[in-house]
Amino acid sequence: MSDVEYRFTIRPLSAEEGGGYLIEFPDLPGCMSDGETVDEAIANGEDAKRCWIEAMREAGRPVPPPSVEPKVTAGNGSCAPPNRRLAERAKREGVSLNTLAVTLLAEGLGSRD
Repeated sequence: MSDVEYRFTIRPLSAEEGGGYLIEFPDLPGCMSDGETVDEAIANGEDAKRCWIEAMREAGRPVPPPSVEPKVTAGNGSCAPPNRRLAERAKREGVSLNTLAVTLLAEGLGSRD
């Protein structure tokens, strides 16, 4: 189940909090990590998620399923990305549209501080 995509939140950390970015997985209580960059926080978060799931299994505790929001679909059932340019950029960078969007939003929010 560690390859299952769980929702996550990511936010910039203030200087008082040490700077960088914090990633949290709402479906996995207490599962969080951080990093100096958004990409590093996401990579560290994936590692934290795998470790969290492994620890739960080793303790014989249930691993909650992800609360996945339904995909927005066009009439033909295909995914309808909000912006073709974003979808193309995500493909070029080898990341999901969700990861690209979260990265761009976090970078934008971080530049405002």
